[in-house]
Amino acid sequence: MLRLLSVLLVTLSLAVSAAQAQEATPAPDRSATGGAQTLQDILDRQNGLKVDNEFRRSETGNPEGAPSPTDALGTRGGASDPDLWRALRFDSADITTQARGPAATVLIQDGGMPWLTFRTGPLLTYGLYIIGGTLGLLALFFFVRGRIRIDGPKTGKTITRFKSVERFAHWLLAGSFIILGITGLVSLAGRKFLIPAFGHEAFATIAVASKWVHNNISWAFMIALVMIFVLWVVHNLPDRTDINWLLKGGGIFGGGHPPAKKFNAGQKLIFWSVIILGGSISASGLSLLFPFELPMFAATFEKLNALGLPQLVGLGELNTALAPHEEMQLAQLWHAIVSFVLMAIILAHIYIGSIGMEGAYAAMGSGEVEEQWAKEHHSLWVKDVKSKQAGAGAS
Repeated sequence: MLRLLSVLLVTLSLAVSAAQAQEATPAPDRSATGGAQTLQDILDRQNGLKVDNEFRRSETGNPEGAPSPTDALGTRGGASDPDLWRALRFDSADITTQARGPAATVLIQDGGMPWLTFRTGPLLTYGLYIIGGTLGLLALFFFVRGRIRIDGPKTGKTITRFKSVERFAHWLLAGSFIILGITGLVSLAGRKFLIPAFGHEAFATIAVASKWVHNNISWAFMIALVMIFVLWVVHNLPDRTDINWLLKGGGIFGGGHPPAKKFNAGQKLIFWSVIILGGSISASGLSLLFPFELPMFAATFEKLNALGLPQLVGLGELNTALAPHEEMQLAQLWHAIVSFVLMAIILAHIYIGSIGMEGAYAAMGSGEVEEQWAKEHHSLWVKDVKSKQAGAGAS
């Protein structure tokens, strides 16, 4: 589990690095400027290239070597204006403020523009590709395969598939996730798509409302996530029947319906995707709901560096000296990336549970499913239910 999260985090780091467009250029000869930055440094930075700033980080003034303040060229406190600005930029200036908080004394941080560039560029573009591509594949599958019908004759009898508390947890999770997805897309893509369509004033109202709804509905999502985990985790533990189900592709290969318990291997994959990805979305969401209070990435990057995963894929050691603002920027990017992935998975789940399979919706609609459907898709579970009913009747 940790390695899966580690790989995903390394992927995010790669994406953020890609947003900066280019790798670091060779260090130029700075002898002509006495070690100060050159015109080439400035041009590289303006073009979005990565520039090594180590040569400037410590150049923040030296009171012992400075001329007297009474001299013509003396500097106050041994630091010139450029020295002071460098100290502010690299967060080494001695700053006091009446405001109290982790980010109060950070006046300049470098992560803003790469974050904005990635957020409005690759993140939005590829995120929409994921959603659109998933919808296209589902449409193609429906065109080729058609609706999965009940093979045998319907009995007219039903069997209880899910109790009311299970259906409540499912619909609470589903409903809140759909609302969160829509309002999240408004926040991410609204400026690009809604402002041209409705204008700035209308979008401002929509954006404020979406933010309020998103922040508050998130609690329902997290509560429902805990509920479905508690209710269904026992039924979603892997077992030997899952191997056969996967080898047959749920019946697509080899013909017939492979035996399955209450949840088949496909449903288990959906369950654990929702738990793991939904938990990750919730964690990053909590970090965004309580700004600067729940930093996660510097500590995670330290663990990844210790495991050697970034070095393994050629990233070198990940930066662990993150400004509070950079923690928030990474949390927002991670929140959106994982959300796009989960949206694609849930779209496939919605397809199977609605038009993709005959009889599937009843499981979460009324909770009662056609017995023949249950025998075809969850035969082992039906046998277990029947044996319990027979035992209860005998007693």
